[in-house]
Amino acid sequence: MTNTTDYNYMEAMTKDIKEYIKNEITLSDYSDRDELEEYLNDTLWTEDSVTGNARGSYALNTYKAEEYICHNIDLLAEAIQEFGCEENVLQKGADWCDVVIRCYLLRRAIAKALDDMEEELEEAFKEAEETEV
Repeated sequence: MTNTTDYNYMEAMTKDIKEYIKNEITLSDYSDRDELEEYLNDTLWTEDSVTGNARGSYALNTYKAEEYICHNIDLLAEAIQEFGCEENVLQKGADWCDVVIRCYLLRRAIAKALDDMEEELEEAFKEAEETEV
């Protein structure tokens, strides 16, 4: 179990993305990494098991979301600046803040997950290429 006082968003999201790929993606359906990466960026933006963006909460528990962001305030500030948010963050609540961080890190976490899966991806793309011939 993750110690939430040391919650690492990139590590957690990379794990969630790998799990999503394992359960929901047929790698050989994609011709290359770029195609897969584009699909994942579009799809995972609203995937609750990765960002929580569709329902507005990843954790489905405000206290847990507060724990996640507790030692990641700098990351939250980066995300808010990147997205140009002008809302009062404190009024939006911990679940909103948690989702904002996840959406902010999504592209990097997808890239990290795919880097970690590089060998598996290469095999699947090669297999797909051979099947097409």
